[in-house]
Parts: sequence; C-alpha cells; structure tokens
Amino acid sequence: MAEVSWEAPSRVAKARRPGGCVSSIAPVVAMLLPLIRHLLTVSLFPIRANAFVQAYSDESLRPVTIKQLLDWEEPFPGSDIVIDGMNLTQVTLVGQVRSVNPQSTNITYRLDDGTGSIDVKRWVDAERPDDSDPKFALDQYVRVWGRLKTFNNKKHLGAHFIRAVDDFNEVSYHLLEATYVHLQLTGAGGQGHPQQQGAAGVNGGTDSMFVDDYGAGGGGAASTNLSHCSRNAQTMYNFLMNAPGGAEGVHLNVVSSGTGLSVRDVIAAADELLSNGLVYTTVDDETWAILETYG
Repeated sequence: MAEVSWEAPSRVAKARRPGGCVSSIAPVVAMLLPLIRHLLTVSLFPIRANAFVQAYSDESLRPVTIKQLLDWEEPFPGSDIVIDGMNLTQVTLVGQVRSVNPQSTNITYRLDDGTGSIDVKRWVDAERPDDSDPKFALDQYVRVWGRLKTFNNKKHLGAHFIRAVDDFNEVSYHLLEATYVHLQLTGAGGQGHPQQQGAAGVNGGTDSMFVDDYGAGGGGAASTNLSHCSRNAQTMYNFLMNAPGGAEGVHLNVVSSGTGLSVRDVIAAADELLSNGLVYTTVDDETWAILETYG
C-alpha cells in the first residue's frame, strides 16, 4: 500500500491557484462588497433601529402601591397592564417583608405596604452558590423593581432587583411619589387625563390606590370589597367578626374548626382577605384579626 503524502494537496492547490476560478471571481466580489454593505445599511438597519426604539419607548417604570396592582383585573391572559388609563410595564414599590419562602429556583418574599400584600419572586442564579440564601429578614423594609405577572389566577411580582431600605423616609417618599403620579395621570393634580377621573377613584370614583375607608365595624366599602371575595373568604371573615379573639386575632386551627374549612382553604381565604385589606396578621402568620378603621 502506497504511503500517503501530506504535501500533495498543498502542491495541487499551488498548481491550480494561478489559473483557477478563485482568482477569476475575486475582482467581481471586490466590486460587489461595497454595494452589499450599502444595501444592508440602508434597508436592514433602520428596521432594527425602529423596532428597538419602539420597544424602548413602550417601557415604563412607575411607583405604585400594592393595592393598585391587586385591583387591576386581567381581561384575558397576556393582556397589557393598564392602571389609571396608562400602560404599565415595570413597577417599583416599597413594602415590609412578612414571610420568606426559599426554594431551589427562587425566593418568594411576601411584602406588605399597608395597602395590601403580594408575593415577590426573585429567581436564583444557579452559578452563584450564595444566591439562594435569603438576603432580607422578617419585618425589614425593601424596595423592589419588577414586573407584575399572573400564574394560576394569582398575581405576583417578578423582581429584577431588591434592596434594603436604610432610611424610613424612603417609605413615606414612595407613597407620596405614587400618589403624585396617580393624581397627575387622573387629572386630579390639575393636569393629565381628566377623562380618567371616574375610573381612577377621584371625585366620586370607587377605586383608589390606598385601603378603603371601611368605617367602624367594617361597614361601607368593606362590604363592597367582601362581596368580591370567594365564599370561603366570606365565611372566614364573618367568623372573625364574631370571634372573641380581639386585637390578638384568631389562630388558623380555631378558624378551621369553627368554620369547617380545611387548613388549606383557610390559608387561601386568609390570603384573599389580606390582599383585599380586610384582615391583618397579628402574633404570627397564622393568626388574623379584622382590620377596622375609624373615620
């Protein structure tokens, strides 16, 4: 068997190069390259640029209260979020950590800002071993930037970034800023869109960005809010109203045995009542009391 020489292909290539087809089309390619570059610059770049500008212009970052997010109803899956007549993409809010639930893929913080409570999910970076450790303690105030998402008809905030609030003045500032933006968009601040006033909870509107003024004994708007809750939530609310727990509240097991609801149903009903600002947790996360405000 003859020995194969590795120098043969190179000699063949050198032999063909002077008279080959490569050298004959090289001038044509050199002439076409400037034209190709011009066509790509004129036709493709503006399309990409316009798409980028359009996508960037649709982005927004707005300070909100949790109640504003909870009051928004999704007309169909994947629909745009609209609050005060304006599309909403990204939001920022300030709240107090009420519970922490670390998992392998994410950490869920339950935040409460005084107007309602919502779950905030921060996804864990698998390449960083310490990223799965919760960074914030219970009752600590944090600021969150993220997007509102819905899964199984339950809203949560997908967090892009979370940081601790070191100065309590930031809590008050955020509520003032959210109020200012709300008033400007609804026209109540002297500018904005006056046509949105009725739907936005000013000048007689029923929706608002803060908790409703229930009045003594939970009447008035509380009855309206409760009418939108599920049967289990209404059952639990009525039981708490008549229970002798007082300011200390009523424990999960007592509610379960007194109403006939399972523990899982009581927890789901409590989350619903918490989201609507009708109850609050007292000595722990499994003890609730009726939220009453007096005008």
